Formats: sequence, C-alpha cells, structure tokens
Amino acid sequence: NLGRDAQGRSVQLRPFLGIMGMPPDEPGRHSTTPPRAGGGNIDCKELVQGSTLFLPIPVEGALFSAGDGHAVQGDGEVAGPALEAPFEVAELEFHLRPDLKLVRPRARTPHAWVTFGFHEDLDEATVQALGDMLVLLDEQLGCGRTQALALSSLVVDLHVTQIVNGVRGVH
Repeated sequence: NLGRDAQGRSVQLRPFLGIMGMPPDEPGRHSTTPPRAGGGNIDCKELVQGSTLFLPIPVEGALFSAGDGHAVQGDGEVAGPALEAPFEVAELEFHLRPDLKLVRPRARTPHAWVTFGFHEDLDEATVQALGDMLVLLDEQLGCGRTQALALSSLVVDLHVTQIVNGVRGVH
C-alpha cells in the first residue's frame, strides 16, 4: 500500500503500533511520551504484524495498553510526526512467560530478533540494547558473552529507534 500527499509524493506504508507496554512501578501520573523498561512509546518500525514483543511486567496485573498507530516511520523518528494512522482493529495475543527474566523489551519480528535500549543519552541506550543482545545471543546459542560480542560485530545491526521523545531509543 502507498500513501500519497497533496503534491503526489508517495511512500510505502508499513503499519505498526507505536505504543505497547505497561506503566512503571512508581506511584503518580506518567507521561506516555517516553519509552520505558516496561515498553510504552517504543515507536519501533520493526514491530509489524507477525512480531512477538516480550515485555517485563513491572506492575501487578500488567495494565497493558496499546495505541499510537503509525502508517510508516523511519528509523530515528527525528521529529514528532510519524505518519499517524487510526487503527480500527489491532489483534493482539497475550501469553505469560515466567521463564523469561527481562529487564527491557525484546522482540522477535518476522525477520530478526530485536533488543532495545532507552535512555536520555544515546550512547547509554546503545549500551543497553547491545548488552541485552549479548544476553539473548548467549541464551540462544550458549556461546558466552565474549563469543556473543565477537558474533555481534558480524551480525548485529544497531539502529536509532527515536531521538524525539526526550528518551532516546536504540534497537
């Protein structure tokens, strides 16, 4: 599917939900703008139909919420507007995985595993995303952290998810 603007420029659409997550385990009101360890405004264009998002559950009952439909967005979300799109239906399926001990979200997309880092500092967000990928590689391959790091230089692609929301994202 293509989206066209009034000038006839077109862009390939690749819909996804920008917000999928749970509130932090802290009292008070919380903005939905920044992504967090429990997910939230992840804004990752890789989380398309057919993806599985694994989230830590920070609060009793999870209190999962989803929304912020995007028709398309580039890596980096450098300004506020992605191509926002109302979703009439989003079909989600939930499974508890007590065997997973997650600190931050991770995902299995139709094409790859994805880990995330969220921090005000882009370098720290990168360290988080890469560190979680090293854990994932060790879990999947039983290779240990040193070998996972060596393998990462060959097969891991780091992308900036967003820089616009105060908290930077790397996947």
